[in-house]
Amino acid sequence: MRKVDESREAKDNHGHMADIIDLSLVAASRKFLETLIDTRGVSYFLRKDARRPFELEPERVDLVVRTAARSRDERQGRVPPRAYEHARTMVRRELIRRVVAEMIGVGL
Repeated sequence: MRKVDESREAKDNHGHMADIIDLSLVAASRKFLETLIDTRGVSYFLRKDARRPFELEPERVDLVVRTAARSRDERQGRVPPRAYEHARTMVRRELIRRVVAEMIGVGL
């Protein structure tokens, strides 16, 4: 009887390993997001289109993540592309949560 580990070659195992995400970028993005929301409000991140009043502006979400990446210490090295993607997702989730909370507060 073969063990599970012996049934696969070493090159096949890398597809099953977890990705490591740089959470310092997420933390920095959240701090910068808090600062922008405090100064400009949630409406700053919404598209100014009457047909889609509650759609997020993707450029503003990217602005938050790029600014957070620039504010990192240079000794931490470059930010992996997957970390950018994860940080954007987290910023979008937080913005959606806040927009929904605003809508409930207004009564929509």
